Amino acid sequence: MLHRFDASASDGDFPDRAPAGDDLLARYLARIGYAGPVAPTLGTLAALQAAHQAAIPFEAMDALTGEGVDIDPRAIEAKLIDRRRGGYCFEQNGLFLRVLQAIGFAAEGLLGRVRWMLPDDAPPTGRTHMVVRVTVGGRAWLVDVGFGATVPPQPLALDEAMPQPTRHESYRVRPIDTGYRVEAEIAGAWKTLYDIESAPAPAIDYEIGNWYTSQHPSSHFRHQLVAARTTAEARHGLRDNRLTIRRTGGAIEQRYLSADEIEAALADVFLLNPEPGWRRAIERAATAEIQA
Repeated sequence: MLHRFDASASDGDFPDRAPAGDDLLARYLARIGYAGPVAPTLGTLAALQAAHQAAIPFEAMDALTGEGVDIDPRAIEAKLIDRRRGGYCFEQNGLFLRVLQAIGFAAEGLLGRVRWMLPDDAPPTGRTHMVVRVTVGGRAWLVDVGFGATVPPQPLALDEAMPQPTRHESYRVRPIDTGYRVEAEIAGAWKTLYDIESAPAPAIDYEIGNWYTSQHPSSHFRHQLVAARTTAEARHGLRDNRLTIRRTGGAIEQRYLSADEIEAALADVFLLNPEPGWRRAIERAATAEIQA
């Protein structure tokens, strides 16, 4: 029997709104355009996750341009909220974790190793992906708002090994020696997204993972322009000059863009305000040859 997410589930009685005067929470809710109930329930968690993914795009322009990525909480808030930028997992999930904790959720960050697009026998990758574990009513859920075009669009139960359908793909969480393996069903086949460790990591491990992701020459974020945004209707993904739109009904649109079209897509599709320092990277991306 397939596990289906129940957004109406709750964890008891809580206030409908978070306490007044919480500056981070108020700024964040305005940023994602969310005006619904704010209480530590499963329904709220799912609604916030969906609103976040639709409003704050996945992008790594600061790694691509060499500017670097600062994961200090104040830097993340200034970038993702005040400057209305996007970010990658350490920024996105770092912000989401603090928001959930401000609301009153029992939430903690976890680190893991990305396995997306790798063969099963590939050597271990670095611990460069952050997710959030949230416990509601005694049940643990994995929540991710920072994994690009295949990000899980809703909370995934960590105690459920059966497929968990979503409005996009179905997902599966399997126990492994160190924690959890998260997989997505793509074109009828199960593909591993990442392996997540069950024990929370100290802050220094996030700093090291972020340094590798944003600075190391082997990080693909140093060489490829990537952006993604997930809505209820479609997934939008940009990889260098290739724009792909995967609609929930199954239709797939794909086209290759010029430099001007990439800049326009960053604004119109991914809700970013292209900065002058991006132009050189955009022009390089426009000439890229992408393997299928």
